Amino acid sequence: MRTPISTYRLQITSDLTLDRAAGLVDYLHDLGADWVYLSPILRAVEGSDHGYDVASPAEVDPVRGGAAGLKALADAAHARGMGVLVDIVPNHQGVAAPEQNPWWWSLLAQGQESPYAKAFDVEWAAGGGRVLIPVLGDGDDELAQLRVEDGTLRYYDNVYPLAEGTWSEGDDPRDVHDRQHYELVNWRRGDAELNYRRFFTVATLAGVRVEDPEVFDESHAEIKRWIDEGLVDGLRIDHPDGLRDPRQYLERLKELTGGAYVVVEKILEPGERLPRDWATAGTTGYDALGVIDRLLTDPAGEYALTSLDARLRNGEPVHWDEMIHGTKRAMADGALLAEVRRLARLVPEDAGLDRAVAEDALAEVLANFPVYRSYLPEGAEHLRAALEAAREQRPDLAAAIGTLGGLLGVDATDEAELGELARRFQQTSGMVMAKGVEDTAFYRFPRLTSLTEVGGDPSHFAVTPAEAHAELARRAAEEPLAMTTLSTHDTKRSEAVRARITVLAEAGEQWAGVVGTVKKLAEQAGAPVGDGPLVNLVLQAVVGAWPVSQDRVLDYALKAAREAGNSTAWVDGDPGFEQRLTRFVELVHHDPQIRAVIEGFAEHVTPAGWANGLAAKLVQLTMPGVPDVYQGSELWAESLVDPDNRRPVDFEDRAARLARLDTPVGGTADGIPAVGPDAAAKLLVTSRALRLRRDHPELFTGYTPLSASGPLAGHVFAFDRGGAVTVATRLPLGLAAAGDFAGETLELPAGDFEDVLTRRLHTGTVALSRLLADYPVALLRRKDS
Repeated sequence: MRTPISTYRLQITSDLTLDRAAGLVDYLHDLGADWVYLSPILRAVEGSDHGYDVASPAEVDPVRGGAAGLKALADAAHARGMGVLVDIVPNHQGVAAPEQNPWWWSLLAQGQESPYAKAFDVEWAAGGGRVLIPVLGDGDDELAQLRVEDGTLRYYDNVYPLAEGTWSEGDDPRDVHDRQHYELVNWRRGDAELNYRRFFTVATLAGVRVEDPEVFDESHAEIKRWIDEGLVDGLRIDHPDGLRDPRQYLERLKELTGGAYVVVEKILEPGERLPRDWATAGTTGYDALGVIDRLLTDPAGEYALTSLDARLRNGEPVHWDEMIHGTKRAMADGALLAEVRRLARLVPEDAGLDRAVAEDALAEVLANFPVYRSYLPEGAEHLRAALEAAREQRPDLAAAIGTLGGLLGVDATDEAELGELARRFQQTSGMVMAKGVEDTAFYRFPRLTSLTEVGGDPSHFAVTPAEAHAELARRAAEEPLAMTTLSTHDTKRSEAVRARITVLAEAGEQWAGVVGTVKKLAEQAGAPVGDGPLVNLVLQAVVGAWPVSQDRVLDYALKAAREAGNSTAWVDGDPGFEQRLTRFVELVHHDPQIRAVIEGFAEHVTPAGWANGLAAKLVQLTMPGVPDVYQGSELWAESLVDPDNRRPVDFEDRAARLARLDTPVGGTADGIPAVGPDAAAKLLVTSRALRLRRDHPELFTGYTPLSASGPLAGHVFAFDRGGAVTVATRLPLGLAAAGDFAGETLELPAGDFEDVLTRRLHTGTVALSRLLADYPVALLRRKDS
């Protein structure tokens, strides 16, 4: 199996096509990347800027470059000795435009007689033999807008097929509609009545039954061609938790690819481990991200930030477990009710449970599930914990929950013992977790928003260096080929924004003063937002990304407010609140007093944020695992949540910067670029670390923690990978307040070492004041290598 040393993620779009990406290969190679890592490239719904809404698995998307573009990219990468990793989406397909999806079109036209009826996860009986499509507006007679045109049924711009023999000239379109294998219903009915599995709450992404061997084969035929023709060397699997049987899927994929390198976008809760028998090298790295961010978080700041959060809630502190129980239960009762009802319909009649009681009990178990899902019989302890917690929360449902335990497979010793209810429950729990926690609670708990990241638990505030060392050593032993990351297309904030926000843990009281002052000034200026936690969240984003345009902040603020669902919402929101929030964002940018407060604090924390950014990047690039660099993040790239983090990247500028860095003119007397807003220092760290790792893999074969000595030794984190030594500064604001390193030292392993960032030589016991004189990080290479 060919495996990557590192990857560089590109978002392939109609603008950044595969052909254009082929032209970037030389730059990526010069940067030091080992493999090119592509977002989904199968044909997506027209206008998609992400590719996760695949409309046809049979071809490379023509607007993204098509088959010829993939061939050009693969040839360019392989000519440079680089591999190609592609993101694939087995769980669902995009059905927003049925005429663009041949499988879905066939399903709607032919119903259960369609050759693709088994491809989609439809519960026909629940729709009276029809697929419910929640698309109609709120008018009194939306079906009056239907028209039959060119042999299709149309509702405004939406186009649907007509079953053979179901219409003739002059027929009332409403009557024609009633004869179809689908029923167009009001969009509000989807969350409660939808009878096909979807991706989370997105009705335009329909779940695919990839567990069926024929569906697997047809949906992966093009992917198999990539592997067989040597175009693609590895795969990233999107959302395996949505699959009926991820283990079985990965085994089939291994057979199809001949054992190619595969990583899975699996979210692990703290302490959770990937099932050991999965045919995968590991996760895409959110678990590594969480450790790195918490290593750089000052635990001493927890009290001040917690106190601020409580004051903004009128003195009521957040209990995280209670909050997420509430948000998950709300999802199970609301946006994901259709899924809960489908589970309840699978409860056997002889179980003696009333349907409403079954729904209530199932929703309660889902709300108490501690991880995304189980893979029974593996993970049965999580199901047992959820059942026990559900009984404690709802003693009135104890009997029903006890009955459900057996039906959900809590005592199963083999997968063959699992019934349909148990299997589908496992597909559903991840939906509730993702929507209730990541997409709701994360926006309601802004104590320190660098910790509210995908796969993270913000109640887990920090990790000690010893804990981080233990985790990195474990990864070296158990998951040496798992991916590591700091930024992705899904992160709530880019690594640079989180690095600056992390500094707030070192300046908690000061930050509380900033929030209080800005809040008061805004109220005096006639813009009382009224939602204190949201003000805190928005201001952290502003400071983290400063300077940042008003439009970008407003887009972020409105999305955050709607996701939180406290003061407005995506559905039936509060226009008055959103107007006040808009006015608040305007004041942040244009009110002289408020802007001065923001700029002053940003100026105070930005240098420490740069230090955190360099430390996080170097640790990620050199720790055990396969490091990924998200497009553009070799510079600061201060991005907020999607779609902000998918903005176009100026690669030509980056290539020119790298060329200047490789032939330095100016800078300091030693030709070393200063740490500053131009991000030359981050480009230096990224390129030198990637190159060292690619060109000298023999230096990265182990993991040994290194300890500094002296009063401020806790401000450094260091390890030896077997000839390559990483040294990174922690808690830079506190270090500066203490007078910086003076007598602190670090004992290097035996041998002579060169810092690949500064070209300075170090041996034996080195003073940290000398080692870190130019940068808050050092990357040392043993000279005899």
